[in-house]
Amino acid sequence: MDHRILGRTGVQVSSLCFGTMSFGTTADEAEAGRLYARCRDAGIDFFDCADVYGRGRAETILGRVMADERDRLVITSKVFGRVGDDVNARGLSRRHVVRAVEQSLRRLGTDRLDVYFVHKFDVLTPIEETLRALDDLVRRGLVLYLAVSNWAAWQIATALGISARNALSRFEAVQPMYNLVKRQAEVEILPLARAEQLAVTPYSPLGGGLLAGKYRAGARPERGRLVEVEHYAIRYGTPGTFGVAERFAEYADAAGVHPATLAVAWVASHPAVTAPIIGARDVEQLEPSLAAAEFGMTSAMRDEIAALSPAPPPAHDRNDDED
Repeated sequence: MDHRILGRTGVQVSSLCFGTMSFGTTADEAEAGRLYARCRDAGIDFFDCADVYGRGRAETILGRVMADERDRLVITSKVFGRVGDDVNARGLSRRHVVRAVEQSLRRLGTDRLDVYFVHKFDVLTPIEETLRALDDLVRRGLVLYLAVSNWAAWQIATALGISARNALSRFEAVQPMYNLVKRQAEVEILPLARAEQLAVTPYSPLGGGLLAGKYRAGARPERGRLVEVEHYAIRYGTPGTFGVAERFAEYADAAGVHPATLAVAWVASHPAVTAPIIGARDVEQLEPSLAAAEFGMTSAMRDEIAALSPAPPPAHDRNDDED
């Protein structure tokens, strides 16, 4: 598996990142161990986690399976979501950020996080407060690099400006949702990432399973996140998404490629992307996504696949050449 530089950090990471959201939920500890081992066999050394995954169970399991080779890995986690009953056990206040990172480190059994993501935007806490708290974590050596997920481009740009003005550790990576049916990141987030040399580790390259080949004309699976999890059903239940999935599956069939392989490879082929985050509930489901690391996506194929879904409008809402 190829390696790529994580933004401007100088750190090299595998061209695929494995997301551990299934650990402790749809994948029990034994299956999580098998998933981890298969990823390592394939050359993945980049693992993404969050304190809210399985309410801490994912971090605990990841800590156990990686214990013997921690220093060979790049490990991330995230902070924002509620992980306790305390009214303040959420958000991006200094109080919660400090407590959350200490708890994540204990669960992971490590003395530092390579990358620490803020998971969502906190409307209750000023950005400056969060950035100073995060900078303190870097100065203490608990976190090496800071990153951001699920923020709008203007929020990320504002944070970068504040960090530069106040000589604070800045965000070095961004983790947006990005796949063939969710392309909003192309408008401002991915261009911002290229301009500011931010690493990009997109999540949901398969669209919650929508682009894995199971959703075809006249056919719908009986299980899966789009069926069993309400917020996934809402996220991907917008008009036209299933039509895109059907056209994409037909394209993959004609190309002789598993749809999951093609979907991940398409995301990876964007010039701003560092490493798509792949995931699975078992090793069998993981295999097609792993194959994306070796798939040669041509520019012509990327354009043909992009044409299967509507492109988002430009940020300024114009697409003409008028002066």
